[in-house]
Order: sequence, then structure tokens, then C-alpha cells
Amino acid sequence: MYAIVKTGGKQYRVETGQRLLVELLSAEEGETVTLEPLLYRGDDEIIDGKDLAKVKVEAKVLGHQRGPKLIILKFKPKRGYKRRTGHRQDLTRIEITNIKFSASKASAKEPVAAAATTTEQGASDGA
Repeated sequence: MYAIVKTGGKQYRVETGQRLLVELLSAEEGETVTLEPLLYRGDDEIIDGKDLAKVKVEAKVLGHQRGPKLIILKFKPKRGYKRRTGHRQDLTRIEITNIKFSASKASAKEPVAAAATTTEQGASDGA
């Protein structure tokens, strides 16, 4: 069972127990955060679209850290222009603790609705 979640403008394929680095989250170390699911793959089913409201992906914040330094160079030949700067992204290390899918009773209501439409069709055929 796995899920695809979206956080920080990126998508990640996650499973329970997996640890990963994502863009900085505004949660303290040790807190539990809920991630936005885009797709859920269970043992025998795939959930996406409007049914994703039933899927809940929880992760525990393990800590905050900074990514590797990226070097940015600017250079214009024959003009004596050289600039060197860097950037380090703030990151959050999380661990996926739980992926839940809560099946609702909507599937039990569907056959009842189908039976009601059959009854209405029979009434209209007899008239």
C-alpha cells in the first residue's frame, strides 16, 4: 500500500515507515502533520479524484535542516564582471507514520438507489 502526496510544490510516492526530506514545513519537531494525498493504492484498489477525502496520510516531523549549498556564478566576458553567490534551501525531515483509507457506507447506499430507479422505470412503463 502506498500513496502519492503533494507538499512544497513537489509530489512524493510514500509508504508507511519511509523517511524523506521535503521543503520547510511550519511544524515543530515531534509534531504530526497531515499531507495532501493525490492518489492512494491499496492492496486491491486505486483511489483518486473526489474519493481522496477518505484518505489520510500522516507524518511525524523528525527535524529541520538545511540542504547542500548551490553555487551561482555570473560572468560576462571582456567586461570584468564576475559574481559568485550561493543558496541553501531549508528542509524538513519527516517520517510517514500512517496511511489510512476509511471506507464509508456510501457503497451500501448505491444498490438502494439503483433499486429505486428500477421501480420508477417499472411504474412509468405501466402507464
